[in-house]
Amino acid sequence: MKEPSVPRIPVHPGLGNVRRSPSAPKRNIDWVLMLATAGLALVGLVAIYSASRPNLELIAERTRRPVDPYTYTTRQVIFLIIGTVVMATVMSVDYGWIKEKASALYMGTILALLAVLIIGTGPPGSGANAWFDLGPFLVQPSEFAKVTVLILVAGYLSEEGSGQLSYARFINGLMLVGIPVGLILLQPDFGTASVLIALAMGVLLVAGASIRYILFISILTVATVGALIGANVVREYQVERLTAFVKQNADRSDPAYDLVLQVRNSKRAIATGGVLGKGYLKGPITNRRFIPIQWTDFVFSAIAEQFGLVGTIVLLMLYFLVLFRMWRIARLARDDVGLYICAGAMTMIIWHVFENMGMTMGIMPVTGIPLPLISYGGSSAIAFLAMIGLVQNVHMRRMR
Repeated sequence: MKEPSVPRIPVHPGLGNVRRSPSAPKRNIDWVLMLATAGLALVGLVAIYSASRPNLELIAERTRRPVDPYTYTTRQVIFLIIGTVVMATVMSVDYGWIKEKASALYMGTILALLAVLIIGTGPPGSGANAWFDLGPFLVQPSEFAKVTVLILVAGYLSEEGSGQLSYARFINGLMLVGIPVGLILLQPDFGTASVLIALAMGVLLVAGASIRYILFISILTVATVGALIGANVVREYQVERLTAFVKQNADRSDPAYDLVLQVRNSKRAIATGGVLGKGYLKGPITNRRFIPIQWTDFVFSAIAEQFGLVGTIVLLMLYFLVLFRMWRIARLARDDVGLYICAGAMTMIIWHVFENMGMTMGIMPVTGIPLPLISYGGSSAIAFLAMIGLVQNVHMRRMR
């Protein structure tokens, strides 16, 4: 009797007898997440150009020299290319191996945060030390701390191996986050410090920390900020940022008036956009340069003015798609490390979007937090793409 034929498994051409495997990492890239990320980056380039062009044209008029209107847009493209290479590199190795290198990455971050306090630079007259000046570019180590702290905390908490996080591991995990947070507060940079605190709360909650532990973090954070202000460690402009939130009707005699005016003009720009917006490059408030350095922290106001409610909804839908795919990947993760990486990345993006959009609308204090992949900034763009690479890494190796 003739034996039934067995279907042949196709092989990769040129690879001998190496057969395709459904669990091969390259076959498991989440392309929806990738396309949503690319969409955000593209929206960012469009917004950065529209917000920075009026200022560059003014510089050209005053100096009577030609100035490239695409200066900041071109730089952002370079940052995105570098970030894409970093993302691809992160995706190319198993996140289990990255976890093993977490301590070295963390120590490198701590050393960088210490060094920036000594030799770092900041906005003129601010007295802040948050960036390394590398000539044409500034590097902000606190942005990369978001990624390295996420990896270390996710790896450390995954060692518990139980549904309920013990108090001892909770405290130790909190200390791992608290050290970089303290160094970042000394720069001072409340915005980035708040992101790391949000990261800690998100990962600890998913890891099984008690709600009272989370409340403890919140109370400790408020007390720490209050102590820094009381000890005059915080720079005056940072205090003005915090007090401007409750002084939104301040007059010209108030030191925080310039910051209050920036928020007022931002709210005017958002309201002016209406439902459909004024049209691309036709925003009156953006074109008249009423919002200083709008292409960084206040870029959302430029989007809302030019594209209105419809454009804002499209932007929010892109963020929702990114977060939904991260949530899906978290559910598919092969282990707790992957789960915690996704939870931390989601928490940081949610906090960034909420805080940034909130401060442009006057419902949150101005903290200098960028809008992920939309605001101009090299360190921020590269760090977020590295974070996306980590989440993709979890998805690509989800097969047990």
